[in-house]
Amino acid sequence: MPENAGIGLRAQHHLHVVSESPQTAWFEAHSENYFADGGSHVECLSRIRACYPLSLHGVGLSLGSTDPLNREHLANLRRVVARFEPALVSEHLSWSSVGGRFANDLLPLPYTEEAVRHVSSRIAQVQDALGRQILLENVSSYLEYTSSTLTEWEFIAGVAAESGCGILLDLNNIYVAAHNHGFACHEYLQGIPRDIVQEFHLAGHSRIDLGGRELLIDTHGSPVCDAVWDVYGAALQRFGNVATLIEWDTDIPAFDVLWAEARKADSVRNAQHAVAA
Repeated sequence: MPENAGIGLRAQHHLHVVSESPQTAWFEAHSENYFADGGSHVECLSRIRACYPLSLHGVGLSLGSTDPLNREHLANLRRVVARFEPALVSEHLSWSSVGGRFANDLLPLPYTEEAVRHVSSRIAQVQDALGRQILLENVSSYLEYTSSTLTEWEFIAGVAAESGCGILLDLNNIYVAAHNHGFACHEYLQGIPRDIVQEFHLAGHSRIDLGGRELLIDTHGSPVCDAVWDVYGAALQRFGNVATLIEWDTDIPAFDVLWAEARKADSVRNAQHAVAA
């Protein structure tokens, strides 16, 4: 992937990207938005992919569920990957369904050895079906399972070791979870092996008051805050020059706002490299 930061591609910006050809390093698209055999969205992404490196990011496999893997969904994903030939393919280390009913959310797993084995087996099936490695993203969380016997970072490292997947570290999600559950972002980063991280996500969050306690909510609807930029600097120091993406999923602004966030990520990375040199 290019050294410079990429931008999460949303339908609102399709025509701008196609017509203006902005100086963006790369784009990441949500896989499920392009499952159709044709149509304007598929056509736009085909034109964008002809000019830019691409990553595909999924939200619908529900890898942590005990429901059977959705083979139709997996076949659609395989077709999209073959059509657009992305440099990276990623999903979420979460679950969304039980008994065939889907929640419109990415729910965290209990951090146990049993869950490591369960989700790793399903990841391996997906990788076999696609014929390539995928990346798994850590999700934000607001409650913890009493049954957990591992830290979140131990769980993620265990899944990567067991399944052979790579890891997409969402640094905003780390910050959100650290605030909500009372652990240190630095401890989390140090607990992830250097060689398994292949992508970073940067995004914004919101704050709510819940019974007198401040809770952070992963909304992806605002600029990256200063504290998450600090986590990004620490992650660059820990993992090196990893492909970085700016995500913005709600209250989506003009494209130039996202472009400015990507340039800020480049500035942070360049400053970190200058210090290291």
